[in-house]
Amino acid sequence: MHIENYLNVIDACRFCFMCRHLDPVGNVTFREADTPRGRALMCDRIRMDAANLSNADYIDAFYRSAMSAANRFHCVSDYDETGLVLAVRRDIVEADLAPAAVKALAKTLEKDTFSVKGKGRVLYFGPTPELYKGCAVITGGDPGKALAVLGFEAASKKVFTRFKKAVTDSGCKTLIVAEPSAFEFLHDRLPGVKVIHSAAYFVEQGMNKTGSRKAVYLESDFLKNTCGNPSAPRDLLKQLGYKLVPFGTNVEESYAVGEGAVVYDTLYPALAERLCQRVYALAEGLGKTRFITASQTVKDTLKKYNPTFDVITLEEAVALSQD
Repeated sequence: MHIENYLNVIDACRFCFMCRHLDPVGNVTFREADTPRGRALMCDRIRMDAANLSNADYIDAFYRSAMSAANRFHCVSDYDETGLVLAVRRDIVEADLAPAAVKALAKTLEKDTFSVKGKGRVLYFGPTPELYKGCAVITGGDPGKALAVLGFEAASKKVFTRFKKAVTDSGCKTLIVAEPSAFEFLHDRLPGVKVIHSAAYFVEQGMNKTGSRKAVYLESDFLKNTCGNPSAPRDLLKQLGYKLVPFGTNVEESYAVGEGAVVYDTLYPALAERLCQRVYALAEGLGKTRFITASQTVKDTLKKYNPTFDVITLEEAVALSQD
């Protein structure tokens, strides 16, 4: 079983309470099963008896995780509980125990194909191609990250192979990626191609300051907790004239409403709404402060449950500066 590669995590996390305050789902359900410790305890039971892998409550708990990786990023001992959850999801899938809704979503994601429009040494992958004049554009669905997060490793590789072929055939030398989940998945998988996040691209271009306004930057689960917390998003917003203000109860917690699980709102809309409600509640004391996110997925989720909530993407912030 894949969880056997994480026995040290199981042994450490099953009796540790230090990061329970960092689980987004645990903070709205208050269930022990929705904390890193709770999930490690379940994995411990599976390790002792593989028959426990088929426990429906266990399976549901593993897929309920928002996968923010905030606990891993801030763990003083670097225990990879997020990796453990990914491993048990792979075990669930390979045992043909994935919930029906997960299987159905995976079948849809497996069909994603990709095409390139335009020519050039720079290729763009994201929702706002009009910002990237002179760049070729690759379109399609998720490049395989969502399937990997769901535990469908073999299917993920097949989709990524199609994505890689489209990139290779384009002849590009640089790939600009907007969505943090895709950037995290692709940044070290395309030999010979420099993969950069859109925020880094705009920082390199140099943005003109267009005014002064307060804003909250909602940290990306992938950029902060998995990709080393690059400064580019914050640097970009400062270039655009935004004054960033603190948000939430602490700087460690994730407020990315399920971004780390990629397709969280699709599988658990009621829980995604509760994650959003927590953000809305914490935002009440900030008046008309604008929220900015690196993720189109995060923006769409926040707007879905409160269409009046003032949240835009980094790319939209750039677009507004050019109007």
